[in-house]
Amino acid sequence: MTVATPKPAAAVCGGRRYALLLALWDSDYATKVYGGYHNVFVSAFGSGAGDERWVSYRVIAGEFPSPDDLSSYDGFVVSGSPHDAHGEDPWVHRLCALLRSLHAMGKRILGVCFGHQLLCRALGGKVARARNGWDVGVRYVTFAPGLVSNGGLGFLGDDLGGELELLLPTATAAIVEVHQDEVWEIPPGAAVVAYSEKTRVEAFVVGENVLGIQGHPEYTADILLELVDRLAGQNAINGSVGDEARRTVAVTGGPDRAFWTGLCKGFLRGGGGGGGSDGFAAGARRRCAYL
Repeated sequence: MTVATPKPAAAVCGGRRYALLLALWDSDYATKVYGGYHNVFVSAFGSGAGDERWVSYRVIAGEFPSPDDLSSYDGFVVSGSPHDAHGEDPWVHRLCALLRSLHAMGKRILGVCFGHQLLCRALGGKVARARNGWDVGVRYVTFAPGLVSNGGLGFLGDDLGGELELLLPTATAAIVEVHQDEVWEIPPGAAVVAYSEKTRVEAFVVGENVLGIQGHPEYTADILLELVDRLAGQNAINGSVGDEARRTVAVTGGPDRAFWTGLCKGFLRGGGGGGGSDGFAAGARRRCAYL
């Protein structure tokens, strides 16, 4: 288990505490440049506040938070992974069970790529190989009508939603994508809030406490390019897929990372309390009926 400034729960009373569930091993590049994926995620989603603590659990190695400690966390983040979210590995099943427990507790859960897919599976949806094959590169994601207008980002509240709109003047945002699986069916009670030309479910919500994002809001362009080279070197993707991925970085100028990290930070911290009793998912469901 990787711990950021380890302290017992009682010692961080008054601050926020988050658990990062790492479903992958650190790459040589991530270790050399960033000190590991723990630092990549905390740099992207952490507030920088002195009383905020992030604790990493390497779930791919069977490291999980203690059931007695779950209530001490304000939120949980599930990382990407080279493993299949529809696979049968024992740790995958264990992680599914944990996510169901956290959802029942009303804990905020953010799933990224594999984490997005596993949240879907754990809560009753369906995940499988992507119908259109590998999606690698920087892609534009389109938000459902009304979600990015008039402060309408729901769980973020009007204040934070308005701030993010300044970063996202249109209803699209560029994000890093690296996946060969996708959500086929969203869980009962979920709502699709974003999609792309290649992937029907780029983001979904369940109530106010679950957010799944198919792309990688934590990734920078350099992480993507190194990963493309590594996947091509392993023959996991062919040369044309790699060339196209590199082209998308040049064409788009890279992901709209300030928007995505702001969105994730706002979600994990509960936003400004906006959205009313109607709830983000209910509003999104009305706007996304056509999907």
